[in-house]
Amino acid sequence: MSAQSTPSGAVIAATGLFTPEQSISNAELVEAFNAYVERFNAANADRISSGAIEPLAPSSVEFVEKASGIRSRFVLDKAGILDPERMTPHLPERSNEELSILAEIAVKAAEDAIRRWGKPASRIDAVLCAASNMQRPYPAMAIEVQQALGIEGFAFDMNVACSSATFGIKTAADFIASGSCRAVLVVNPEICSAHLNFRDRDSHFIFGDVATAVIVERADEAVGGWEILGTRLKTVFSNNIRNNFGFLNRPARPTDRLESGESNGEGADPLTDRLFVQQGRKVFKDVVPMVSDLIVDHAHDLGLDPAALKRLWLHQANINMNDFIGRKVLGRDPTPRENVIILDEYANTSSAGSIIAFHLNSDDLHAGDTGLICSFGAGYSAGTVFVRKRA
Repeated sequence: MSAQSTPSGAVIAATGLFTPEQSISNAELVEAFNAYVERFNAANADRISSGAIEPLAPSSVEFVEKASGIRSRFVLDKAGILDPERMTPHLPERSNEELSILAEIAVKAAEDAIRRWGKPASRIDAVLCAASNMQRPYPAMAIEVQQALGIEGFAFDMNVACSSATFGIKTAADFIASGSCRAVLVVNPEICSAHLNFRDRDSHFIFGDVATAVIVERADEAVGGWEILGTRLKTVFSNNIRNNFGFLNRPARPTDRLESGESNGEGADPLTDRLFVQQGRKVFKDVVPMVSDLIVDHAHDLGLDPAALKRLWLHQANINMNDFIGRKVLGRDPTPRENVIILDEYANTSSAGSIIAFHLNSDDLHAGDTGLICSFGAGYSAGTVFVRKRA
C-alpha cells in the first residue's frame, strides 16, 4: 500500500554522521576473495573434476565497479573481512553492562547531529532507531541510545530495510504534526558487514558500515534547516531481497561454514539464506519503475515540478539504479551535483545511504531550493521526503 502525503509542519533541523576509520578498497577485497576461491577449488579438486560441484569463479575490480559503481567501503573490522580463512568481521561480544556496538556508533552520529543543531539533547522528546541490521531484538536499540544520550520521553526501533530512514523521518514528522513531540532524533546505525556473505562473488562487495542521525523539529522552533514539504511511503511484498537471520533459525558462526563443498542439498552455502541474498536483475526490474513513479506522482500531488528539483539524495544501492531513476525524475541526464552519488566511497550502507548523501551534499543549496530524500529496498519498500531549504 502507499501512504498519503503528510504536510508536517516539521523541519529537518540537523544531521550527523559517523564514519568508521577503516576502509577496504575493491583491490583489497578482490584479493581476499580470490585467495578464498583458490583455496576452495584446490581443496575440492577431486569433486570439481568429477562434476560433483562447480568450481568457484574469481572476481575482479573491473567486475565490481561495472556492476555497482562501488570503489571502496568503510568497515568496523577490516582484518577479519580480508582474512581468507574467516571473511567476516571480528566484533567481540560485549557484556550487557557495556554500551552495545550498534548503540555506540548511533550515539556518535547523534552527538554530531546534536552539536550541529546547537541545542541541548534535553529538548528531544523521542528517539527512533531506524535500521536494517539490528544487533538484537530487545531491549530496543533506540532505548539504549536514549539512555546513553540522557534523553527523556520514549524510544523504539523500526526496521523497513534500506527504507528505514525515510520511514523514520515520516514517523518523526507525524509525531511533530500531532503535537506530541517538539523534536525527534532518528538514528540509522548500519553494521552491514555483519550480515554480508563475503564468499559470494555476486554480493561480497556491496555493503559498508556507517551510522547517521537526523533531528526533526517543530517548524516554529527550528532555526534554518529544511522544511519537510511532504512524505510518502510504499510497500509491496517480495522475496527478491531477503535475510532470514533470526532466533528461530540460529545459524552456526560464519567461521563454521562448510569448507568441504558440502551443502544443504541444493548446492548452496548452508548459511546463504541467513545472510543477505538478492536476485539483482529482478530487483532492478521491479524497484526502479516503482520508485520513479512514486517520486513523480508524489511531486505532482505536492504541486512540485520534478524536473525543477535542485538535488536528489537517493538510496545508495547501485549506480545503474540511481542513474535510471535520476533520468526518469528529471526528464534528462542529471549532473553529478543534482543526483548525488556517495556509494563509490561508502558502498551501500542500507538505510543510511540517502542520509549520508544529504548530510555531505546540501550545505551549498540556497533558501527556497527544493530537493528529495528517497530510499528503497527490501520489502519491497520505498519512501519519499520532499524538502525545501529555509532561510
